Amino acid sequence: MSLYLGIDSGTQSVKAVVLDLETRRVIAEARAPHTLIAGLPVGHMEQHPHEWTQAMDRVIGEVLAKVDRSRVRGIGVSGQQHGFVPLDADGQVIRPAKLWCDTSTVAECAILTRKLGGEKAAIRKAGLAFLPGFTAPKILWLKRHEPANYRRLRHVLLPHDYLNFHLTGKYFMEPGDASGTALLDVRQRRWSAAAIAAIDRNLADWLPPLGNSGDIVGPISPARAAAYGLSPDVIVSAGGGDNMMGAIGTGNVTPGVVTASFGTSGTIYAFARQPVVDPQGEIAAFCSSTGGWLPLLCTMNVTTVTEQVRSLFGQDHAALESAVASVPAGAGGLVLLPYLAGERTPNVPAGSGAWLGLNGKTFTAAHLARSAMEGVTLGMNYGLRRLADLGVKAKEIRVTGGGARSAVWRQIMADVFGVPVVAMVEDEGAALGGAIQAAWAQARQARPKAAITEFTTGVVAVDESTRCIPDRTRVARYRELQALQDQLSLSLRPVFARQRKLTD
Repeated sequence: MSLYLGIDSGTQSVKAVVLDLETRRVIAEARAPHTLIAGLPVGHMEQHPHEWTQAMDRVIGEVLAKVDRSRVRGIGVSGQQHGFVPLDADGQVIRPAKLWCDTSTVAECAILTRKLGGEKAAIRKAGLAFLPGFTAPKILWLKRHEPANYRRLRHVLLPHDYLNFHLTGKYFMEPGDASGTALLDVRQRRWSAAAIAAIDRNLADWLPPLGNSGDIVGPISPARAAAYGLSPDVIVSAGGGDNMMGAIGTGNVTPGVVTASFGTSGTIYAFARQPVVDPQGEIAAFCSSTGGWLPLLCTMNVTTVTEQVRSLFGQDHAALESAVASVPAGAGGLVLLPYLAGERTPNVPAGSGAWLGLNGKTFTAAHLARSAMEGVTLGMNYGLRRLADLGVKAKEIRVTGGGARSAVWRQIMADVFGVPVVAMVEDEGAALGGAIQAAWAQARQARPKAAITEFTTGVVAVDESTRCIPDRTRVARYRELQALQDQLSLSLRPVFARQRKLTD
């Protein structure tokens, strides 16, 4: 009889789903867009947090209008990882949030790495290297570049934590999303004194308390309950980052399942019962939002690349698919290095895009489109191979996000990855994960040892009609292209910094 709301606040929009726990089905969905701040310098990516709360209020209102709101028992929130939401002593936003895709903090990463004794020392002490996408260098950036704003700083929240704050009025973090700050000792699930001290010892007082991922942040606030027409007894669960919630929503809560998300960014991750720390720092040693760990690779350029190519040629999605399908695998040797927003895996924050192999045959809309899909998928495979080196080997990959809806792209994924890929019945995996986590958190109040699998079973399902099996000939072809893309990336890295100066 109980209903649970799942919220996913991403870079482009906020999504909401309603899970009926009795039928174990999603019975309502809604989406509302929000925007990036335009006109910022290259490398700066920011949003106004009030746009997230406004969009969340809107989608909650829309889905509740479709169901019996008296049956709602809980809400779980997923949010884009790593964003820095700075609040003052009164809980007011000081400045726009710097996002996961902001690469303006290269200098701050170098400072923090040096203070911890080098990259290997940082990984040894906290489990993660300092990368521009993470939250820690963003905080130092504020201290160095906007000292007046920094002096007002009294609370540090991540995007999903800020939405929880909007819902409950409480400051709270859980280990999953917190592990993406580079301020957490991921092995011990506690704040890293060394990382905090490298920024400001006072920062320890500005970070919220760390709870467990299965905890309840609190009941919904009276103001939000009244605004939504919900009972004041509705709970808000710990929530988590979009990848952590996506893991729950794809059933990636026990070892052996691998998930790939093809959205604005690309991520591949797998549940582990013990920390998986990459000594080279390319794979993020994150915690999961279910009590385990979630080794994860992230690339910053996926559907943003294919969408820009689609827009360039004035195509709708069906026309893009048709164009890609009209060109053989390998796009005639045309290879895209898809670093339109720099890159995180591999760590090339100053990178830019480059096509290799343009000639009279390949300089067509169809070849460019195919090479775009292949290029971003090869980029993700760079990290998948590193995961395999660390012992996380895929036998099947569950795919989500906008790219997963394309049959042509799914086949490219299978051929590049060399393993079967299959999409989910419910594609809004992060929002579904939030709803499942809320149900689990509430159950834990009476049964502290309740397993998350009790709630994923029967709710999470793959869509067998979407399964794609790799073709041996194309797999071999893509291995050759992978080696070429890897070589192109290494060769151009010394050039990128010089080229970026020309864009300033």
